[in-house]
Amino acid sequence: MARNTQVAADHNAPPVTRVLAEYVAKHPSRGWSDTVDHEAHRTFLNWFGCAVGAARHEAVEAALAAVQVLQPAPQATVLGRSEKVDIASAALLNGISSHTFDFDDTHLKTIIHPAGPVASALLALAELNGSSGRSLLDALVLGIDVACRLGNTVYPEHYDRGWHITGTTGMLGAAAGCARLLGLDADRTAMALGIAASQPIGLREQFGTMTKPFHPGGAARAGLMAALMAQRGFTASPKAIEAPRGWAQVVSTKCDWNEVTDELGERFEISFNSYKPFACGIVIHPSIDACVQLRGRGIAPEQVERIELKVHSLVLELTGKKEPADGLQGKFSVYHGCAAGLLFGRAAEEEFADAIVTRPDVVALRRKVVATVDDRIDEASADVTAVLVDGRREHVFVEHAIGSLQRPMSDDDLARKFHGLADPVIGAQRSSTLLAGCRALAEAGDLHALTALARP
Repeated sequence: MARNTQVAADHNAPPVTRVLAEYVAKHPSRGWSDTVDHEAHRTFLNWFGCAVGAARHEAVEAALAAVQVLQPAPQATVLGRSEKVDIASAALLNGISSHTFDFDDTHLKTIIHPAGPVASALLALAELNGSSGRSLLDALVLGIDVACRLGNTVYPEHYDRGWHITGTTGMLGAAAGCARLLGLDADRTAMALGIAASQPIGLREQFGTMTKPFHPGGAARAGLMAALMAQRGFTASPKAIEAPRGWAQVVSTKCDWNEVTDELGERFEISFNSYKPFACGIVIHPSIDACVQLRGRGIAPEQVERIELKVHSLVLELTGKKEPADGLQGKFSVYHGCAAGLLFGRAAEEEFADAIVTRPDVVALRRKVVATVDDRIDEASADVTAVLVDGRREHVFVEHAIGSLQRPMSDDDLARKFHGLADPVIGAQRSSTLLAGCRALAEAGDLHALTALARP
């Protein structure tokens, strides 16, 4: 029996799938400013370090073990490891690894982590095909532009419904980038986007588990496969993104098509990328920043009676775990973030190790954090007061945390972060050479020397 349903749909949406396909296929190489190109290098460097740094994490070990059951052909590098696997599995594994520490890049307008899906797919394909560094960078800028423009189109309603927007836009960005790297024309690029549109990956319910970093990995694999299938003639709806029952209108009640078309080819969303100084959810960063500042004023944990924290409701919605049981859950605990900031003066990956999250003094300090919602405070800000046992009150208001667009990490900051991630895995000397290679990516004739350096 046919169902009588009423769907509030936009039947006059612009041909977004075709517009993006034409853009990806035809935009000139390096068709942007030096500033944009520099940001693309920074994005790639940050992603690469994050992927290498988490290479031995149990999530990567488990995913690799599952992949090896399939007996993959040794086509591409698993960053930070000696194993090689097929390119689809390399995209999956490097996407997982790059997001496992929750230390990767963030497009703050949408909370998308764009490099995970896009760069993971591109590097695997580029390694197999012998693509140049310049070609990879072009595809990275355009792939991230597609993912983030579509994110702008549906955010925040899409995210509020429970979708993890990194994975649910990432497969489209990965498909676009891989289509560009393969040199597909606009017709086949549209098919790649169409195939990818049927594969949104990621639910916010999974935050705090290994499945969260699966989302960018799964999106990378899906986007890469979509482009390979389109290259060989596999078809999809030419309106798969914008149709009434296409991707955008199914996954969101908001579809602002102007976000796709406004200044297309002139404004590049990679310009709004930011990089994390703290290895956790981005909404915790202002609170950590404030507690680091309190420590800088000489406030010691034993002096603290309680920490009064005022934040936007989204902060507690996303990171309100009061008693995280392990490191992955700790990345979604603003309470743990505050304790780490005050106790250690930082919140790198070490501060989210299982042993630290469950350490008695850390647990005792985070239980002193009293968080309340104040929606007059922006989600990128935090109001923190340390109430001391002697009655004094020390107040810090952070409008924009370090690492934000207003207080960005410098190139030197990113280099230190890269070494902190990569040195323990591949050694300081190889890390230095690899860092230089990432910074000179545009000049690389192919990616083989770079990926060889990433194998211990």
